[in-house]
Amino acid sequence: MSKLVIVESPAKAKTIKKYLGPGYEVVASMGHIRDLNPNRLSVDIKKKFTPKYELIKGKEKLADELVKLAKKSEDVYLATDPDREGEAISWHLAYLLGLDLNDSNRVTFNEITKTGVQTGMGAPRRIDIDLVNAQQARRILDRLVGYKLSPFLSQKIRKGLSAGRVQSVAVRIIVDREEKIRAFKPEEYWSIDARFIPKGSRKVFSAAFYGDGKGKIKISTGEQAQQLLDAMKDCQPFVEKLSHGTRKRQPAPPFITSTLQQEASRKLGFQSKRTMKVAQELYEGIEIEGMGAVGLITYMRTDSLRLSEDALNAAEEFIRNKWGEKYLPAKGHRHFKSRSNAQDGHEAIRPTMVDLEPSHIRASLTSDQFKLYKLIWERFIACQMAECVQKTTQADINAAGYIFKASGYRVDFDGYTVLYVESKDTDDEEKESELPPLEKNMLLRVKEMLPNQHFTQPPPRYTEASLIKALEEYGIGRPSTYAATISTITSRGYVKRESKTLFPTELGEVTTKLMEDRFPKIVNVKFTAQMEQDLDTVEEGQLGWVELLTNFYGDFDKTLKQAKEDMKGVKIELEEDKTDLICDKCGKPMVVKFGRYGKFIACSGYPDCKNIVKMINKIGIPCPKCSGEVIVRQTKKGRDFYGCSNYPNCDFVSWYQPTLEKCPQCGSVLFKKKGKTPKLICTAEGCGFEREDDTEDAVITQEAVSASDDKTAPAQETSAGSDTTES
Repeated sequence: MSKLVIVESPAKAKTIKKYLGPGYEVVASMGHIRDLNPNRLSVDIKKKFTPKYELIKGKEKLADELVKLAKKSEDVYLATDPDREGEAISWHLAYLLGLDLNDSNRVTFNEITKTGVQTGMGAPRRIDIDLVNAQQARRILDRLVGYKLSPFLSQKIRKGLSAGRVQSVAVRIIVDREEKIRAFKPEEYWSIDARFIPKGSRKVFSAAFYGDGKGKIKISTGEQAQQLLDAMKDCQPFVEKLSHGTRKRQPAPPFITSTLQQEASRKLGFQSKRTMKVAQELYEGIEIEGMGAVGLITYMRTDSLRLSEDALNAAEEFIRNKWGEKYLPAKGHRHFKSRSNAQDGHEAIRPTMVDLEPSHIRASLTSDQFKLYKLIWERFIACQMAECVQKTTQADINAAGYIFKASGYRVDFDGYTVLYVESKDTDDEEKESELPPLEKNMLLRVKEMLPNQHFTQPPPRYTEASLIKALEEYGIGRPSTYAATISTITSRGYVKRESKTLFPTELGEVTTKLMEDRFPKIVNVKFTAQMEQDLDTVEEGQLGWVELLTNFYGDFDKTLKQAKEDMKGVKIELEEDKTDLICDKCGKPMVVKFGRYGKFIACSGYPDCKNIVKMINKIGIPCPKCSGEVIVRQTKKGRDFYGCSNYPNCDFVSWYQPTLEKCPQCGSVLFKKKGKTPKLICTAEGCGFEREDDTEDAVITQEAVSASDDKTAPAQETSAGSDTTES
C-alpha cells in the first residue's frame, strides 16, 4: 500500500511527488474542501456560534476520490500550507476522511525543496487545534460582520453593498487621509538656491540658503527673499566652515509578506494581489530546465525576519565567491529583529537555493516570475553583505554674513549597493551629489542665486505600498489578508485607483460616515487592532474562540438593532448616482445603478418603467483604425483599457490612451504612457519614437447610449480586455 499526501494545489503536488518518489501518492485538495455556505449566515449564534460547514459546491467528486484514496492508503499525511488557513484546511480534510485528530498526520514544508520536504515528512505532528480555532474565530467574526451589516448598508445606501471587519477600516484610513487633504491650508514660503564655483575651478555645486550667524531664517514672502538677495548682491562668498565625516548605510532586512508587497509595488508596479499570486507559484514549484519542478522561494506568508543558519552559510559562501571577502559583514552573519507582534512561524522570504541566480533560470520563468524572484533573491543576498561606506562633506558658505549650506558624499565602498538598493515611497529625501574639492576660507564665485516660491503640501494620498505599510503599523489584518482587502475595496467601488494612487469614492466616504456614526467600533483602528491581538491569543491557546465571539457579538448586535430603529425609512442619496438624462419612455429622471457587469443607467420610475441604457465612457478621440470612437473599457479584474466603440467589427485595443497627436517620424498615432515621467510614445513596429508628455489628461465623460442600440455586450467587452497582454 502507498502513503497518501494531500496538499492544496496541483503545482505543489507535482513538485513534492518528485522528492518523495515511489511509495507515495500526492494529490491536491484544491484549497478548502468544506466551508460556510456563501448564501446564508451558516452560524448558529444561539448554540455558541456553532459553524455549519458543508462541502463546497462542485467539489463532491473530488471529496469522494479523496475518501477512496485514503481508505486504500497505508498512511495519510496532511501537507497543506503552514499557516492558520492551511491548518484549518487540514482539519476539514481530517473530518472528511475520518482521521483521528490525535494522530500525528500533519506535516508542513517551509520550502518545497528536497531538504524541506524530507525535513517536513520527518517531523509529523498532530493538527494544532489552537491554530484551527483562531482561523474559525476570524472566519465567523468576518461572517457575522459581513452578513449582519451588509444588508443594512444595502438598504440605506445602495443595493449590493458589503461591509467587512478589515476592509471597512482600510476604507476609513483612506477617507481620513482625504479629509486631511481637503482641510489642509497651504502656507507660502520661499527658498533661495545658489550655485557656486570654487576659485580656480570650473566645477559648479549647489547650496541652499540657511540663515545667518544667529541661526535659521524663515523666508515667508517674495519681498523678504528679494531683500536678502539685495543684501548679498556683489558679495564675495567664501567657505566659512567645512566638515568631513563617514556615513555607513546598512542593507534592508529580508522580505516578509508586507514588505515584499510594498517593494513589488514600488519597483515593479505590481498590485499586491499580483505579487502574492506570483509568489505562490515560486513557492509551489516551477519547471526548471535540467532540474524539473523546483520550489524557488520559502513560504511567502510570514511576518518573521528569522533566517536559517544553512541559508546564512550559503549566502556567505556565494558572496565570498562572487565579490570577495571584503563584501562580507565584518561581524559575521546579519540577524534581524522581528516586530514585537510577529508570529514567527516561518523564516523570512528567501530563495531556497542561493546558487540559482535569476539570470541562470530566466528562460524557465515567466516575466512576472523572473521579476519577483530576482527581487527576492537580490534582497536576501544584499541583507548579508557589507555596509555601504560613504565619505560625507558639509560646507557652510558665507555670503555677506548670510549662510548657505551644501552637502555631498562620495561612495568609499559600495558594499551591498553593488547588488540592491531599497526603494522609498516618496522622493522627499535630500538629493546629494559629490562636491568639488573645498578648503576653509576658499573664495567662491556666484554663478546664480534664485528665489523660489513654495507652498506647504498636504499629506500624500495612499498607494498600495503605503497603505499596506499603514495597515501593518496599525496592526490591522495579517500579511495574508492585505492583497484581498485592497482588491475588495477597489472592486466594490469604495476606493478608486489612479495610476498607483488610492482615493475614496463618494460611496466610500458616505459608507464610512454612516459606519462612524452608527458602528464606531467596526471602523475604529484601535479596536480592530485589538481584535487581531485577541485572535493571536486564541492561537496561543490563552483565549477561547467562543469567548472572543461572545465578547464581540453582544455589543455589535445591540448597536445594529439600534441603528435599524433610528434609521427606519431613511435612504441616503449619492450625488454620483444622479444624471441629467430624462427617460425617453416615461419622462422621469435617469439614475446610475450597479449590476453584474458594472454601471448602467436606469429609469428612476422602476419597476413601473424598466427602461435601461448602458454607460459608455468616451474620451473624445477617434479610433486610430476605423471611423469609431475610443472608449474606456474594463477587464474582468477591473483594469481600464482603451478600445473602439465599433467592437467587435474593429479590434483596436490598447493599455495606453491614444491622443490626437501624430508621430513626427512615421505619422502613426501617439499614445500616453503614464509613470514618474509621462511620455508620448509611438507603438508602430520599428519606429520607437517617444518624448516627455507635458499635456493634461483628456477628461473622460460618461455618456449613455441605448442598450438595444449598443452591439457590445458586457461579456464581450470584458473578454476583449482579458485577451490583452500587459506591456
